[in-house]
Amino acid sequence: MLIAIAGALIISTSAPLVRLSEVSPATSALFRCAYAVPPMLLLAWRERRRLGPLPRRALPAAWAAGVAFAFDLLFWHHAIDYVGAGLATVLGNLQVFLVAFAAWGFFGERPSTRLMVGTPVVFAGVVLISGVLDSAAYGSDPLMGVLAGLATSVSYAVFLLLMKSAGPERAAGPLAHATVVATIGIAVLSPVFGGADPVPTWPGHGWLLLLALGPQVLGWSLITYSLPRQPAALTALLLLVQPMTTMAIGALALGERPSALQLAGCAVIVLGVLYGSRGGPPQETREGTQEHVEEAGTGGAPVSPS
Repeated sequence: MLIAIAGALIISTSAPLVRLSEVSPATSALFRCAYAVPPMLLLAWRERRRLGPLPRRALPAAWAAGVAFAFDLLFWHHAIDYVGAGLATVLGNLQVFLVAFAAWGFFGERPSTRLMVGTPVVFAGVVLISGVLDSAAYGSDPLMGVLAGLATSVSYAVFLLLMKSAGPERAAGPLAHATVVATIGIAVLSPVFGGADPVPTWPGHGWLLLLALGPQVLGWSLITYSLPRQPAALTALLLLVQPMTTMAIGALALGERPSALQLAGCAVIVLGVLYGSRGGPPQETREGTQEHVEEAGTGGAPVSPS
């Protein structure tokens, strides 16, 4: 459990590191992904030596997951730009519900009653964060931040489902393929998302390198190693640890000051997700489907080098 909590704490620095880099959203998305490629290829090579070549049937899903990952990073980095590190990270937890309902639609797995009850509660919190009821809302554009956060959660949910379909017996190989495709995808899509500056600058790229090697590679390696070895209740704890830690870092290190209504919205979202994720496991209609929901509950960054 300590390994998983350590991973969650490391991952909670993702959004603050993006803010500290002070580069455009497309630039930070591109380079945080690109800098993670070499260590991910090394991990994939070690996995290949141990388990043999990656099955070809896993490649299309991994490549498609890389495209979804590209959109996930681009949308999320814009959400950080619009509403700050803390609020953007809280909004990322909405993927718990999206993955659960997608699993219901694609795999016939009915979500728990708790999760279904928690859904309207969580989206009430989203309305509070959006600023539509609050003239003192924090962020350059709270409404756009919420829309970008929702798009992030959709992309994240697609990524998780595709990565799961690539096969549970592998981790580093599919992630390495997805990371390479995501890097290329972000480079291609960046003009639509404000453009990326290809010239590294200091100290901005120092923060992005730290982001790639810390939260993306180390943090998620700890999470993906520990979750299969821990009870499902650990997922709920991680849901609480990561966004609250990011909120604290945003307030203390970045001077982010969400309004009272936005803080109330954060509390509603976190408690709603926590409540929904603690429901008993639904009946499985396909082996391993429940893992979609469990993996989706690990927080604002994908189960990948993100």
